[in-house]
Amino acid sequence: MEHKIKKVVLAYSGGLDTSIIIPWLKENFDGCEVIAVAADVGQGAELSGLEEKAKKTGASKLYIADLKKQLVEDYIWPTLKADAEYEEKYLLGTSFARPLIAKRLVEIARAEGADAIAHGCTGKGNDQVRFELAIKAFAPEMKIIAPWRIWDIKSRDEEIDYAEAHDIPLNITRETNYSKDKNLWHLSHEGLDLEDPANEPQYDKILELGVSPEKAPDKPAYVTVAFEKGVPVKVDGEKLCGVDLIAKLNKVGGENGIGIIDLLENRLVGMKSRGVYETPGGTILYHAHRKLEELCLDKDTFHFKQIVGQKFSELVYDGKWFTPLREALSAFVDSTQETVTGDVKLKLYKGNIIDAGAVSPYSLYNEEIATFSEDHVYNQADAEGFINLFGLPIAVQAMKKQKDQK
Repeated sequence: MEHKIKKVVLAYSGGLDTSIIIPWLKENFDGCEVIAVAADVGQGAELSGLEEKAKKTGASKLYIADLKKQLVEDYIWPTLKADAEYEEKYLLGTSFARPLIAKRLVEIARAEGADAIAHGCTGKGNDQVRFELAIKAFAPEMKIIAPWRIWDIKSRDEEIDYAEAHDIPLNITRETNYSKDKNLWHLSHEGLDLEDPANEPQYDKILELGVSPEKAPDKPAYVTVAFEKGVPVKVDGEKLCGVDLIAKLNKVGGENGIGIIDLLENRLVGMKSRGVYETPGGTILYHAHRKLEELCLDKDTFHFKQIVGQKFSELVYDGKWFTPLREALSAFVDSTQETVTGDVKLKLYKGNIIDAGAVSPYSLYNEEIATFSEDHVYNQADAEGFINLFGLPIAVQAMKKQKDQK
């Protein structure tokens, strides 16, 4: 016989999904106690008034866990150092936040003696996997309740019906009911008109972190990012903590139309989905970091690291943060970052990032060797023997074909 659920810890945002889950849990699990946990990952004003709202809808208490510093230092920086982009576009803003939040949920569930952890992820999405794999990594015995996989509600319209029937206040309407996820790194938009790939996104209607390139200033903005061992530490000479550094770059990037992508992505669960992502500061950091690696990494490491970055992005996207392979890849990446120190200057102009110079004490660029002017280092005559040996397999193949044709 299954153990009775007396106390549930709920991943709570105050949005549509989690707002109706509190009364639903109490109705369907014999009036169980619901403890709401909101993770502060930099969503700002979305956290205001949450405690009153959570308790009004039936929660016994609300934890607000400040996870911003951890998100940056333990999740964003390792992903940035790996140059990990899912499908060469998505900077994983939602993906790496979920394992961190789930880990905190487990910690609170343990402290509260909870019988189960609940989340508001849909049965069609990636986040259910990301949350649950992380929960399994720290509490494999914990029961997980995913209402979207078991209740009779089939759409966001029906969720709104349920909320209205239970007098749950909402800050959305049926017409503005985009599914959004916001943290200090990014903001995602899904649903409504975006569900048809034929529709051009209504950027003036949906953008929140910045403006469209068309509405960006006609004058470019310059920004210089300093890195130490692959980690950004300064913007325009000002030393900043990770949270403030990202906020500063989000501002200047957003003002110049940087980091807006329209992505038709391949979800882990097998379907394609369409979303618009705003990642202004992150897009600047990825560009600057890669530029510095061009300067400081040797060819073999630079090329192999591109392969590692692709695999790293897939692991993060698929919710496999707490796995031996992700940890091993991070160890490799960290070893490559020992010399990724220096300054990168960029010009931001109407959605474009234009290189404007990079310097590093570990630069492998040697002007004396690479110059088109006269030099006394590189003997161009040496190239003939190199090409003869490098091209030997091609020459042998050609000789074989000629022999066969006779």
